Amino acid sequence: MRTPRLVVHLAVGIGLVALAFGAGHWMGHGGIEERLAESDARLAALRDEIVRGRFDVRQTQAEAAPAGTGGTVGPEVVPAAGASREALVDEVARRLQREMGLFPLAVLREGRESFVELHSVDSAGTTTYGTAGYLGGGYFITVKHSVVALDAPSAGQSPRRVEAVTIRRHGADLTARVVEAGNATAEVQPGDWAILHVAGTLDLTPLRVDLSYPYEFAEPIVRLGNDYSKGIILSTGYVGQRTDTGLITSLTDGHPGVSGGGVLNQRGELVGIPVGRMQGDYRFSFILPVREEMFRSVPGARIARGAR
Repeated sequence: MRTPRLVVHLAVGIGLVALAFGAGHWMGHGGIEERLAESDARLAALRDEIVRGRFDVRQTQAEAAPAGTGGTVGPEVVPAAGASREALVDEVARRLQREMGLFPLAVLREGRESFVELHSVDSAGTTTYGTAGYLGGGYFITVKHSVVALDAPSAGQSPRRVEAVTIRRHGADLTARVVEAGNATAEVQPGDWAILHVAGTLDLTPLRVDLSYPYEFAEPIVRLGNDYSKGIILSTGYVGQRTDTGLITSLTDGHPGVSGGGVLNQRGELVGIPVGRMQGDYRFSFILPVREEMFRSVPGARIARGAR
């Protein structure tokens, strides 16, 4: 029987992809467009190999099958009795995406439309920048330390206060107010979150929230944030480990300005927000997983509460 050749082709292909995933975990991240093009090339090569294997298998079955003595010319290749070629290629594409940690381009583009630049001005006239994710109805989620002064006052000085918070959309700054905030007393704590509200109609895509994301080790994620105040920029990465405080470490750039942005799963759903980075190393950052209590002041929030 030559049928096992298809299984061998698939096993070899998936094995090569797994090796690529392992190597990619430690390599720098290129542009999303370039990585998607590389994935397409790998998929095309693997697809061609699988199709050739399927042709050989079906040709053998056609030659070995009993045939009558009539004069009708049969097809050179017997149609597959199981999954169609398209279904098989789709399955390979899903496996490639899962193993290589790539995200559909449409997911990335839509996700980017859910985040805005955030600016705050304190009582000393200092402006800081960060990111906020849109939840619908004018509501946003961000980090508390971007909109509430958490640092202790210096000796002989009055406590610092955040006096104005704005979000930027199409070059315009819109005033935002703090609706609710967590119980953090310092940066990078489990309570370092806040909900903002902006009056008026906003042409933003509301995020769908996934409360059941398991944060499995080495699972691919994408981070979006106001990177160095240069606009909303995305970066892919991988899940690390859960800390004693419930935060998640990740191999994802933690540049200034990304705090309050979004961490998305492969379906484009919000699963966490970046809150900080490891001291002295921008490559490792901390994620605050989303919790139901964060959205109790957001009417109509798109929340998935059960595992899927």
